[in-house]
Amino acid sequence: MAPRQKLYPTFRYRDPDRMLTWLTEVVGFAEVNTHREGETVAHAELALGGSILMLGQARADAYGAEVGTPGPDANGGKSLYLAVENPDDLFKRVQASGVEILEGLTDRDYGSREFRCRDFEGNVWCFGTYAPQVGG
Repeated sequence: MAPRQKLYPTFRYRDPDRMLTWLTEVVGFAEVNTHREGETVAHAELALGGSILMLGQARADAYGAEVGTPGPDANGGKSLYLAVENPDDLFKRVQASGVEILEGLTDRDYGSREFRCRDFEGNVWCFGTYAPQVGG
């Protein structure tokens, strides 16, 4: 039996519906669970393979003060790496979606083929074939 996931990346967005659409229609996540408060996405869970990513509406609450405001100029350093099977096909979809491409398709000396982009609210996404495993 595979080890249970213990790392759950979380993001807050000013426009979480736009990010849900981008992550499902462009990147390939599946929407697993979404809780709304009225029209607002309070909490959403998206799956990619055996991994879950969580996101929700940016709010002026205690957690929001800790993680900061979304945006390219706010609290830098927010980045996520996703291992993917076919970065070339994903790159075409991501590029066509209108997000900022930070680095085009690149072959690394350690064997990964990858690229980087910045989402609509400033987070950096890295996609590549490098996929480290626990115990391997």
